[in-house]
Amino acid sequence: MLDGMFSFVLLDTRDKSFIAARDAIGVTPLYMGWGLDGSIWFASEMKALSDDCERFISFPPGHIYSSKQGGLRRWYNPPCYSEQIPSNPYDPLVLRKAFEKAVVKRLMTDVPFGVLLSGGLDSSLVAAVASRYLADSEAACQWGSQLHSFCIGLEGSPDLKAAREVADYLGTRHHEFHFTVQEGIDALEEVIYHIETYDVTTIRASTPMFLMSRKIKSLGVKMVISGEGSDEIFGGYLYFHKAPNKEEFHQETCRKIKALHLYDCLRANKSTSAWGVEARVPFLDKEFINTAMSIDPEWKMVRPDLGRIEKWILRNAFDDDKQPYLPKHILYRQKEQFSDGVGYSWIDGLRDHANKQVTDAMLANSSFVYPENTPTTKEAYYYRTIFEKFFPKNAARATVPGGPSVACSTAKAVEWDAAWSKNPDPSGRAALGVHAAAYEEAVDTKPANPVNGPPQ
Repeated sequence: MLDGMFSFVLLDTRDKSFIAARDAIGVTPLYMGWGLDGSIWFASEMKALSDDCERFISFPPGHIYSSKQGGLRRWYNPPCYSEQIPSNPYDPLVLRKAFEKAVVKRLMTDVPFGVLLSGGLDSSLVAAVASRYLADSEAACQWGSQLHSFCIGLEGSPDLKAAREVADYLGTRHHEFHFTVQEGIDALEEVIYHIETYDVTTIRASTPMFLMSRKIKSLGVKMVISGEGSDEIFGGYLYFHKAPNKEEFHQETCRKIKALHLYDCLRANKSTSAWGVEARVPFLDKEFINTAMSIDPEWKMVRPDLGRIEKWILRNAFDDDKQPYLPKHILYRQKEQFSDGVGYSWIDGLRDHANKQVTDAMLANSSFVYPENTPTTKEAYYYRTIFEKFFPKNAARATVPGGPSVACSTAKAVEWDAAWSKNPDPSGRAALGVHAAAYEEAVDTKPANPVNGPPQ
């Protein structure tokens, strides 16, 4: 029955027994470690365990550890974890109400707050629902009924333009932040230290979010509501266009939800927490996930012949002509990954910088230097060197997942299109023939690594 986002350890002082648990999806971080003296350690950051523990792991979401019983056991067993294909019919009103309830639940707060607004579907829906119900919430009595929204990007980025339009439409108090590629590069070491990963996609997206969180905190805001989780639940990433059938589509969404604690949840929590800001994620509400994941996945499939783009069932649920939530073109805006939406030159700038830091000889010998999750691009190699400086133990390396990826896919989904093996980049623009600004061609040098982006 536990709900919400949490990581905790409860100690019984009478007999020194304890239990530790983590929330259903892993929105908040938790690590578990073992010392040479037999001690067991828990911390919300890996860096707190790296000096004292010989081995440590990312505590699995939806699990509990009891010192009396020993071992980890799952306390959260939703139907989607079994990956069985659901068959419930699609009811747009039920889906809409479930999401509205999830957003309203997160309006309970006694601190200054706002919403992260990129101008994409997910964050725009969060802002639309929050602004619609804010006036009736207790928070409005204390902080006013005008919602604050925040966006960051390079000058002229797609997100800044779309977010500004949504903010004007909803009437939010909008705060637009700008950063340069150099400012992002200068922050990389600090970002990797805080987010504790060398995953390319996560670092690309965490950096602007980290810079934005610093500015949000300077305004006195302590909590933000964000749109993470929607793409995993509804198959919103552009590679889902190539899903061969509803069975594989649904199983891929299940795999993505199970891995959220290693990617988007890790980014959203640690990028904001580094500055003392709390991020809340209504799409990952337990009740909403159960509602959305019980729908027959046939409704989630991308069907151009029926006019259905990615996340059509979510878009359609909020397509209300009488009381519109968003402008039509925003409601049906193509999926843009955060690291792309802040400005396409951001990723290009990161690659150029990495090319100057990593030589061809260094990359050629990467398998000897980093035999686990060997980086195969200069960008990935560069991030790995920074990570190793802060977290040199094997246990730390093992907390970062591997596997080939295209546009944030799992390794299994890469098999959906043979051409993807030549363009294994986590950017949404790697979805050749799908993204409106897709890369012009795949550049093939050698097989791509698991965790890391495109061959240079």
